[in-house]
Amino acid sequence: MLFEQVLFFVAAAGAIAGALGVVMIQNPFYSVLALVGHLVALALLFLLLRAEFLAAAQLVVYAGAVMVLYVFVVAYIGGADEPLSPEGGAIARLGPLFALALLLELTIAVGGSELAALESAPGTAAPGFGSPAQIGALLLSKFLIPFEAASFLLLVAAVGAVVLARRRRGLEEAGAEGATQVAREVREPAEPATVAGASGEAR
Repeated sequence: MLFEQVLFFVAAAGAIAGALGVVMIQNPFYSVLALVGHLVALALLFLLLRAEFLAAAQLVVYAGAVMVLYVFVVAYIGGADEPLSPEGGAIARLGPLFALALLLELTIAVGGSELAALESAPGTAAPGFGSPAQIGALLLSKFLIPFEAASFLLLVAAVGAVVLARRRRGLEEAGAEGATQVAREVREPAEPATVAGASGEAR
């Protein structure tokens, strides 16, 4: 029992630290790694709740496959040295206000919940609780729309990141080609004038 309590506080601290690292680290690559640590801590919390299948899915699907996809997308996009937002922009001014509003909302939600139930004895889990069959039945019946919406959002985010990266690189290549063309056009008219000046001096 003591080991489970210690493990709970360690996993909770890891989840909070990983979440803070995602939003505070400037480098996108290390931000994704912080998200991986956050997901691993969540898997430990699922394991403590006797949801072994959710813990395994959290590690295999999210901390494994999805995070590998995010790492490849971040590596493809690059731009780790670019600022996330211009200094003094709207995000810098309104961000703390939204964070304060979210903190107030969470405080009201936690304060209005039944905190007294934390000191009560834990209930017994029903047979088949947390099994793949039960989770699959819930995902394909009660939570079908949120499940499909989350999958669609992940797909749109990955495809959008790749499209934006290709468009940005295309503009950079077009700008380089344009600068080369302008320099070539500037040099070409100067050559006939030089030839004409030389022929005049010869006369």
